[in-house]
This record gives sequence, structure tokens and C-alpha cells, in this order.
Amino acid sequence: MRAICAWCKAEGRPGDLGEREPFDDTSETHGLCPTHLATVLAQLPSLSFPGVQLLIVVENGDAGLFQHLSRSMAAVAGVKVIRERRLQEQRRATESILVDRRRGDRRQSRDVRHSMGCMFVRFGPKVSTSRRLLEPGT
Repeated sequence: MRAICAWCKAEGRPGDLGEREPFDDTSETHGLCPTHLATVLAQLPSLSFPGVQLLIVVENGDAGLFQHLSRSMAAVAGVKVIRERRLQEQRRATESILVDRRRGDRRQSRDVRHSMGCMFVRFGPKVSTSRRLLEPGT
């Protein structure tokens, strides 16, 4: 079965995502390419921070920047400032991994790391219906 990205096709691009099981089936099925998957995920609201559209994550060691941004953004609706809580990535590169069945990184990138020592993570607004997210070209 051949998989294609419907959004890419609607934009006039190839959109070929490769072959999927069952391999003896010659029909087409639909999926999302990494670019359009990131677009859909960026539109989703945050479950951890309801009502937040911009999350500013400050590196753990920079208390001054955290205090400054917290004060500056306190009155801005939809913006929250937090400190980075992770000490390291979950998976270390030195560990041997026999088989990784997951396709790609499970952490979808919605963030932009800034040189001043913080990361900006954008979330979409609350959506009344999920149908709108699934329509190509919106």
C-alpha cells in the first residue's frame, strides 16, 4: 500500500510517504509528512498548560532571567514562564539500542530555542472541533 500526504498533494507537491503494510496491496492510503504533522501538532492546545499559547522555558541555572521574564510577562494573557525541569535527555546516546520500533522522535518540535537562554514553545488556541485541524490547507 502506498502512503501519501494529502496536504502535500493539495499543495501540488508529490507527498509520497513510502510503502506501508500490506505490501501486496497497490492502493493508496493517507498520512501526514513530518512538516504537516508539525503543523497539526502546533495547532493543538496544551493539555499541561490550558489557556497558554506561549510557554517560555528558562534554563534552570538562570534565576535572573527567570525573575525578569516572570515579572515582565505576568500581565500578558496566554503567556506562562517556567524553569526547565529536565536534567538531561531521557535517552543517552551512549546506551546501546538494539531495535527502536518508534518512527522518529516522539517529542514533536513546537519550540524555538533562543540564544538568551530560554525556549519559546507555541501552542494553538482551544479548538471547538477537531475536524478543522484535519482539513488540508487550513
